[in-house]
Amino acid sequence: MHHSIHDEAHLSNRNHWLRAAVLGANDGLISTASLLVGVAAASISSQTLLLTGMAALTAGALSMAAGEYISVSSQADTEKADLDKELHELTHNAEHELNELTKIYETRGLDHVLAHQVAVALTQHDALEAHARDEIGLTDLSQAKPIHASVASGLSFIAGAILPIIGILLLPVQSLVWSLSSLTIVGLALLGIISARLGGAPVIPATARVVIWGVLAMVATSLIGRLFGVAAL
Repeated sequence: MHHSIHDEAHLSNRNHWLRAAVLGANDGLISTASLLVGVAAASISSQTLLLTGMAALTAGALSMAAGEYISVSSQADTEKADLDKELHELTHNAEHELNELTKIYETRGLDHVLAHQVAVALTQHDALEAHARDEIGLTDLSQAKPIHASVASGLSFIAGAILPIIGILLLPVQSLVWSLSSLTIVGLALLGIISARLGGAPVIPATARVVIWGVLAMVATSLIGRLFGVAAL
């Protein structure tokens, strides 16, 4: 039976999109719910709340996607600059780069002779790949992917923001502030569980972290929203 080089699936391979997705969903849920709780405290009509929520969802998703794209693009530019520098050094100072790679393998536990043999073999196979991986720390999995991160961030923001908006339509108007707050806490708990499952992390610590910090952020932003909401009337 044929086996691939890596039969086991490593959950850390998901890091390049999981971070953006969790951050986007968390931000979408907290920021939208906080805004709506603050505005709802000012006794605004349900129709106005719905329009406010949709505006927050649209603007937030676009802002999150654009911000993530710019951030990861900057990281990608830095990685490209490092690769260009390595390529220049390999072209103009190959012996020094070979010695540098040898020393890297020596620090990882190989004796000088074996480290040199490994460095020579990997240099002959793909010198730039060897230096990118072992000197800079870049691999195909870890390289910045702006489009992936941007899309994951924007869509996950929408997924998070849609929950409190649905709440406006389904929850009783008389207790909307407390109902939205409770719904948001439930959403934060679900987000913590999902992110823990996807990342292979312990569920309870991950969920507690998301809920606690999410509630603190929601309380702070909803107080500000309530203050300005009331003051605007």
